[in-house]
Amino acid sequence: MSYSNTRVLLASRPVGLPKPENLTIETVEIPPLTAGQVLVKTSLISLDPAMRGWMNEGKSYAPPIGIGEVFRALAAGQVVESQHPAFAVGDYVTGVLGAQQYVLREGDAAQDPANPAYLLKVDTSLAPLETYLATLGMPGMTAYFGLLDTGQPQPGNTVVVSGAAGAVGSVVGQIAKLKGCRVVGIAGDQAKVEYCVKELGFDACINYKTEDVAAALRTACPKGIDVYFDNVGGDILDTVLLQINLKARIVICGAISQYNNTAPAKGPANYMMLLVNRARMEGILVGDNAARFGDAAREMAGWLREGKLTSPKVQTEHGIENFLPTLNKLFSGENFGKLVLAP
Repeated sequence: MSYSNTRVLLASRPVGLPKPENLTIETVEIPPLTAGQVLVKTSLISLDPAMRGWMNEGKSYAPPIGIGEVFRALAAGQVVESQHPAFAVGDYVTGVLGAQQYVLREGDAAQDPANPAYLLKVDTSLAPLETYLATLGMPGMTAYFGLLDTGQPQPGNTVVVSGAAGAVGSVVGQIAKLKGCRVVGIAGDQAKVEYCVKELGFDACINYKTEDVAAALRTACPKGIDVYFDNVGGDILDTVLLQINLKARIVICGAISQYNNTAPAKGPANYMMLLVNRARMEGILVGDNAARFGDAAREMAGWLREGKLTSPKVQTEHGIENFLPTLNKLFSGENFGKLVLAP
């Protein structure tokens, strides 16, 4: 059987918000499989804020996407042809499949967790496929290790999380509640605020677009802030720094408010509060904990089964041709929960 693969390539590096001219969409034919190869049909492409950084040149934790290369993306899919004994037709897998409808892999490389071609088999009888791109995938692992290892929440602490209704923030808040903390979210519209409080069990949530964030934090955090999980950077980070407690922990996960700036990114003006409060601000990368993903996923899967944890809402868009407008929803706040694209 022959397959046509429509895929997204990086055509140029964007300045500011990515535009159509920064990408190319092309269709190519998949060659017949040879011995040892595996063909995966992409079911869901994960849209993540980190993708904007991968489009830029310069020093970072991962090399930039090369001009003319398939756009790097985490995704989930199903094996449709296999000439490798480790993979059977019908297997569901996740990995860095790219923004494309099909991906052809060498089966030996796809078995090696250290290889970028790695394909992780997942069991859709235990959880829906999208959960492996959310709670049991990169966002959930980021929340788990970022909060527990770096944030180190203690019972009775006050934990504040920005991007609270997003794929990472929504899990951070719930884990903090499981650890006996008071949890305050920061989100960008009233529906997200209500979701965090009514469905996820946050103690409070602040709408940064309609409220005075500093005043609202003083009300919601009368004992100050012990842990801040930062997904947005910018002014909100600065505002939080003025209300941190002695020995507070600030987890730097992202700075989505800064990713499309054409001027130099704004750093925290109130960083001296770290000295005053002998506090710690630390960046996290989920990949540093890859060897522990299995244990974390098993614990979180248990929380899901027991009803202690709710997987984020999943917003599914459709059509590989809609890759860019879907990606840009992350930067306009039009996303709600985990954003995925069915190509």
